Amino acid sequence: MDLITSGAGEALYRTMVRIRAFENAAEAASQGGVSAYGQEAAGAAKVRGPLHLSTGQEAVPAGVCAHLRTSDYLTSTHRGHGHTLAKGADLTRMMCELFGKAMGFNGGKGGSMHIADFSVGMLGANGVVAAGLPIAVGAAHAQKLLKKGDDITVCFFGDGAINRGPFLEALNWARVYRLPVLFVCEDNRWSATTASGPMTAGEGASARAESMDIAATQVDGNDVFAVHEAAAKLVAQVRGGSGPRLLHALTYRVKGHVSVDLAAYRDPAELAAALETDPIARTRGHLLSAGVSAATLDAIENTARDEVDTALAVADAAPWPEPGMAFTDVQTIGAGQWH
Repeated sequence: MDLITSGAGEALYRTMVRIRAFENAAEAASQGGVSAYGQEAAGAAKVRGPLHLSTGQEAVPAGVCAHLRTSDYLTSTHRGHGHTLAKGADLTRMMCELFGKAMGFNGGKGGSMHIADFSVGMLGANGVVAAGLPIAVGAAHAQKLLKKGDDITVCFFGDGAINRGPFLEALNWARVYRLPVLFVCEDNRWSATTASGPMTAGEGASARAESMDIAATQVDGNDVFAVHEAAAKLVAQVRGGSGPRLLHALTYRVKGHVSVDLAAYRDPAELAAALETDPIARTRGHLLSAGVSAATLDAIENTARDEVDTALAVADAAPWPEPGMAFTDVQTIGAGQWH
């Protein structure tokens, strides 16, 4: 209970409810924003294109990122809003990016799947499954070569990524060169619209890491205190020069693959069972049992919702990118030829 009574528990709760409030608002703003799953795009949508939510997975980024510094690096997935917020990125600028506005992290050109904020070490979300793994390994190798003290890189990825080549390549490279990287598998049980279990041989991420001589720890990803404790030990080991480690967090993806996906392919009983272990409700229960007042927790939740409401208003009023910005951030290989 030391973690709870010290005030750190309230800090973890604050991170989780901020993520949930952001995801809920983004989900509402994205309805009609893409033609998919039998729905047609509508002009009223504020967030256009696919929007991947991490609702129900908040305990993982909260518990892990509580141990990170601004100078540590982080790579994410297409489901990266929570990781970005937990690393310390500005909530309003992220909402502006989702709205496609010039005030966004990427000038409104990246959108949900390409959030990045180098000022807090967030190297980017990624629309390609498993693509964040080799980027994280490259960042960790740079930290080692440049002798960046005991800074580390944390790489979030989903269970679907372990069946793709970059997972094997990244873990192998990290182990061979003893790189300062913590791999975090957010095992939410679903790979897009397919259950991960039946298409994954063996015992999953932990077993595969251990087969490559990378120590792995499995944890209840819906228990933020368990995640926090496990991550503390692994982060300390990585900072201490022990090489890569893997945290296998078992959680659940409450929403469909994207915000307009009703997930009709999923057994309703499975979802109902998962909702019984909602990480925010569990954390609130633990804090109340430890003596934290309901008024204190209500205030944290209200502050998060107010912050998100402000972000929505700012994003709605923010200017669009100037047309000429379409020709910036584009690679040229010389001779005036754009690619």
